[in-house]
Amino acid sequence: MELQDPKMNGALPADALGYRQEREGFLPSHPPAPGRKPVEFMDFEGKTSFGMSVFNLSNAIMGSGILGLAYAMAHTGVLFFLALLLCIAFLSSYSIHLLLTCAGVVGIRAYEQLGQRALGPAGKVVVAAVICLHNVGAMSSYLFIIKSELPLVIGTFLDMDPEGGWFLKGNLLIIIVSVLIILPLALMRHLGYLGYTSGLSLTCMLFFLISVIYKKFQLDCPVGLNETEVESKNPTALPIQGLNRSCEAHMFTVDSQMFYTVPIMAFAFVCHPEVLPIYTELCRPSKHRMQAVANVSIGAMFCMYGLTATFGYLTFYNSMEAEMLHMYSQRDLLILCVRLAVLLAVTLTVPVVLFPIRRALQQLFFPSRDFSWPRHVAIALILLVLVNVLVICVPTIRDIFGVIGSTSAPSLIFILPSIFYLRIVPTEVEPLYSWPKIQALCFGLLGVLFMAISLGFMFANWATVQSPVSGH
Repeated sequence: MELQDPKMNGALPADALGYRQEREGFLPSHPPAPGRKPVEFMDFEGKTSFGMSVFNLSNAIMGSGILGLAYAMAHTGVLFFLALLLCIAFLSSYSIHLLLTCAGVVGIRAYEQLGQRALGPAGKVVVAAVICLHNVGAMSSYLFIIKSELPLVIGTFLDMDPEGGWFLKGNLLIIIVSVLIILPLALMRHLGYLGYTSGLSLTCMLFFLISVIYKKFQLDCPVGLNETEVESKNPTALPIQGLNRSCEAHMFTVDSQMFYTVPIMAFAFVCHPEVLPIYTELCRPSKHRMQAVANVSIGAMFCMYGLTATFGYLTFYNSMEAEMLHMYSQRDLLILCVRLAVLLAVTLTVPVVLFPIRRALQQLFFPSRDFSWPRHVAIALILLVLVNVLVICVPTIRDIFGVIGSTSAPSLIFILPSIFYLRIVPTEVEPLYSWPKIQALCFGLLGVLFMAISLGFMFANWATVQSPVSGH
């Protein structure tokens, strides 16, 4: 059936007219065709405010990679790093634009259903698998931070050796945190309710940023390299001097690690599995309104990332390690509070990351089922058990995260949104050789290049027995 377009003399397919409506900021909610089940989530009335949506999306963007961005700046230089970070922020915003445009064309606000619409049943499976792979890796990275940092914090408070008591074991602590804090939040039915915890999480990371800026002006140069390790081995020893004794900031640097740091910056903006769920629950949803949510969130995270990396690098220069917190003294009271804030932030982020995995599994295995509390709870329990087992059994999961981040993140940011746009937007409106589709094609090819470079240098590091840098 064709619909008449009042701006044209001829008729356009429903998808083409929907595209025109979406370009005007209206998300079509036309009824389903006879005999077809209504598209899921289209009858849901979003109630989450603009501000809460910004908190949720910003919390989804912010990852553990913020602790490694100063290291990335040390291997790219201040100006080169900020330029790359700005480019990646713009590319991430453009990627979300492609997603929202495709969602408006077909009236779908589920990432997995976009994959099915673009590539058939196989596309739905691929999208669900990529989302699950990436978000399981992100959840594992957050729990791994809890496992390594929480015993140090408790041990410092009690003035005990972190290995001294059974209640200071990292494996036990992540189970306790998962049961008492993460699971109750993950059992909430709607993502919008987590806006309050997302705001608290972002406040904790803002405190982290303020502390990094303060420490820049408090610590002398040259700085001690890993004072925590020095103090634990010999409290009377003098701090090891930093590698950059001149304490000069480099504006532009090119070395072997630069090609590792560029994908890390890209992974720091991964939030795409959460975009459409947040769009679903947004009050008065429209493409323009959701794009504004995305732009505000990405802009805020760009400022936070840029300031954290800059002041962290200007504190430690070339002696910067892959994780910034390891550079500070364990007995510093302010840094102890910072560790607590980071632990709280990553703990409150885990439930937000779990929501897209559960939605992907429901779309994959229960696409036509109504909401069920037993199934809702069971999926959350199974996911948390699996992630806890992964974090407990694997002594270091940095290489696993490298593989996950090098494959799923470029797919979510670059490759899948471009494929969706090329396949879903009608050729009657945007011909294959039109400029918007050429842009989308180049965008997808850029993602393939990102993936190839990231995997190539990671394998090269493995071959030379070097430890890769942790990602998002």
